[in-house]
Amino acid sequence: MLEVNNLSKEYPTPGGGLPILSGVSLSLGRGEAVSIMGPSGSGKSSFLYIVGALEPPTSGTVTLDGQNPFTMPERELAAFRNRQIGFIFQDHCLLPQLTVLENVLTPTLVAGAQEGGDELERARRLLAEVGLTARSEHRPAELSGGERQRVALARALIRKPLLLLCDEPTGNLDHASAANVAELLLELHRQQKTILVVVTHNAELAAKFPVRYELLEQNLVRDQ
Repeated sequence: MLEVNNLSKEYPTPGGGLPILSGVSLSLGRGEAVSIMGPSGSGKSSFLYIVGALEPPTSGTVTLDGQNPFTMPERELAAFRNRQIGFIFQDHCLLPQLTVLENVLTPTLVAGAQEGGDELERARRLLAEVGLTARSEHRPAELSGGERQRVALARALIRKPLLLLCDEPTGNLDHASAANVAELLLELHRQQKTILVVVTHNAELAAKFPVRYELLEQNLVRDQ
């Protein structure tokens, strides 16, 4: 369960605090998926980074699986994020010196797991599910944009996270590649019963979700 309660965020400026989010609340259970739209500067990415425990809120609380990550020591927080949260960004953020398979395995190596056994088999299964088995020994420079984002999707899911967060996951892709990545994202979400939150400018992508929100005037408004 993801619980966001009365979340607010402001950034300091020479003229005083700049409010970005104000009183945002959201509750999602395992297997639920939502999209969030909003104009540039509306706070979509800030909301995602707070929910993903990458930056703290100014006020309010975020709990995931009953735990508030912002009460944890830094080392414990990093381990929690690695275990419970998967991220997909507009830029795939793959490591260019690693193969596709090695990139998918990166979160398990960071966690101290060994490259072998269940982790390796799971990475290969995920690459098969995103249609990239034949590319497993290639490096990112040898892939198309859509293929790189499919690698990022497999990497985000390698540790079986409870929460999957996507910031403009199709923003750099052509229409056909974007549609392919979107369908894979939703299908793997259904299979693994993650909590899925996607922020996007793309109305076509947002419309694929059963529950849709807009970030307007610093708060979430559900699309009826």
